Parts: sequence; C-alpha cells; structure tokens
Amino acid sequence: MKTKTYLLLYGFVLSMAIFAAAHRLQATLGESVDSIKSDIEAFSAAPTGVMARDGYTIQEIDYDSTTVREYVSTAGVVFGVAWNGLVHPDLTQLLGSYADQYETALQQTPREPGRRRLGVKTNEVVVEKWGHMRNLQGRAYVPALIPPGVSVDEIK
Repeated sequence: MKTKTYLLLYGFVLSMAIFAAAHRLQATLGESVDSIKSDIEAFSAAPTGVMARDGYTIQEIDYDSTTVREYVSTAGVVFGVAWNGLVHPDLTQLLGSYADQYETALQQTPREPGRRRLGVKTNEVVVEKWGHMRNLQGRAYVPALIPPGVSVDEIK
C-alpha cells in the first residue's frame, strides 16, 4: 500500500513539474494577451505600460536593460513583438510555437560579413535583428495576424 502511495505521489509531482515547465515556456507570438504574463515571469520583467493605438494595443515590459513591446490586436492576439536594449531577448520565449521555424530558417540563412542586420522569413513568421553593441534592436511578427489597416512599420 505504501508503494502505491509513493508511486501516485511521484506521478503527481512529475506531472506538476512538466505542467509548470510548459506553462513557463508558454508562447507569446500568436497567443492570447494572457501569455504576456508568462513573459513577465520568464524574464523576471516589470510591466511598464500599455499604449492604445487604432486597432491594437502595445504592452511594454522591461528587463535586464532591454525593453520588449508586444503588439496585441483587438481580438486579444499578440501579432508582433519588438525590442531594443543591451541584449537581444530570449526569442524562444517570445516566438513560442514559431521558435522552431525560426531556428530552422536561421540555420539556412547565409551570413554576410560586415552586415549588422539579420532577417529571417518563413512561411508564417518574420524575425529581424539589427543594431550594435549597447543598442540591439529587433522585431518579430506573424503577417497573417496583423490587423487590417495596421502597417508592419508600426511594429518597432
């Protein structure tokens, strides 16, 4: 009887650990506005504001001298992310379900010596990184999720 109890307890603890890890790695890009909370937790960031625009809102968080802006449609879906600061953020966290596509496309993107700009485009997501030391910038967006009337240039 004791062995069964320990096995059940072990299974429960293991299940909770897997669930907690999955929650911590919850996607942002293409997910609901609620996923921004997981980014704040994952980055140990501080929310710094919400800006309303015509057709979308921008939620801003700061961490490690980097500012991340998450663009949310009126339907409550994150369609774009932009950042600037001392470091590029963890794109695995920000890209969520699009991270694998990005990594695969990144490996196939030729490097150009002397270029400070990197653009990776897949069928579903676009990621652009640029800048120089102490001023690194970038953005990622899902073209299919951008609300009508909103320009890609607004993601900055």
